[in-house]
Amino acid sequence: MIYRYQPQGVCSREMEIEISDDKQSIRSLKIIGGCPGNTLGLSRLVAGMKIDDAIAKLDGIRCGGKPTSCPDQLARALKAIKEKI
Repeated sequence: MIYRYQPQGVCSREMEIEISDDKQSIRSLKIIGGCPGNTLGLSRLVAGMKIDDAIAKLDGIRCGGKPTSCPDQLARALKAIKEKI
């Protein structure tokens, strides 16, 4: 299943998160907007990762002086997805 999330407070505009059929891991991630190298790297790193592991690693990461980051926004998106599934 594919979920769409609109990040807040970061450069990226949308995250398209595909969750595996067993609803335990991330099949793929596409980030629209943001720093291309960083968002592509993040997408490749989390592909195949368990949702709970990704949340644990990414939650609370900040970008410069901002209170959040693209990785933190992904963690927030994954938490919201977990509440729905």
